Amino acid sequence: MSDLATLDAPSTIEPIVNYIVNDGAEVFTYTGGPGSTEVRSGGNPDPRKVTMHNARPLIDRFKLDADGFRFVRHDTQMKDFFAADEIKRVYYPEMEALIKAESGAKRVVVFDHTIRTADKAFREQHKLRETVQRAHNDYTEWSGPQRLRDILPDEADELLKRRFAIVQVWRPIRYPVENHPLAIADARTVSPEDFVLSERRYPNRVGQTYAIAYNPAHKWYWLPRMARDEALVFKVYDSAKDGRARWTAHTAFDDPTSPPDARPRESIEIRTLALF
Repeated sequence: MSDLATLDAPSTIEPIVNYIVNDGAEVFTYTGGPGSTEVRSGGNPDPRKVTMHNARPLIDRFKLDADGFRFVRHDTQMKDFFAADEIKRVYYPEMEALIKAESGAKRVVVFDHTIRTADKAFREQHKLRETVQRAHNDYTEWSGPQRLRDILPDEADELLKRRFAIVQVWRPIRYPVENHPLAIADARTVSPEDFVLSERRYPNRVGQTYAIAYNPAHKWYWLPRMARDEALVFKVYDSAKDGRARWTAHTAFDDPTSPPDARPRESIEIRTLALF
């Protein structure tokens, strides 16, 4: 784990975050099927320089239901994150336990994972996904419940009568992150008007996410040199409408403090249904 007391990182940086213009233009991303690295997108980008806050001095103050996210210390028994069978056998149960502890959910169902790398050659060789350098939230008012119906069709009618959330966990899988780190915005600083409907198009289905329109009120955080035994737990959907965080805008970004010889980022994100 990175040394929180001695880590030499600035309190703020000013990177570019890629927003979308909310001008009525069609916003979408197209992702190829399994084994494909093809990605296309539509919409008018709006890159903005923002103030990004170092989360390390504040790491204990973030709350999942207030801020929408938590940075946590979490050891894993995983040996090889490029082994799909091991991920499902070892990592999925670890993530179920972590999210139960962090969210208070009675039941957690892991439904998929994605490995990403900033190394283009390695990504193409191993059919991995690239880092996502645009502000977004993975689910919408429609696609959150639809995902539950897709994953648990026989139980969906009953489960949708109660609170549920979609909670994700992101972590580095080998080295501390030196480039393309993940940033996340305090959920309380992102207004409903900032969420712009975006279609996620696949060869066999169409989903929905939210792209994010710029608002100077947004407060962004990143964890410098995030290590393999650290994880970011965050909500991308919550059915509760009682004032708690429901979505969290997030994005990878080019860190202006990255060393010129920075190793390419390698990370895993897990997506889960948290049932209450």
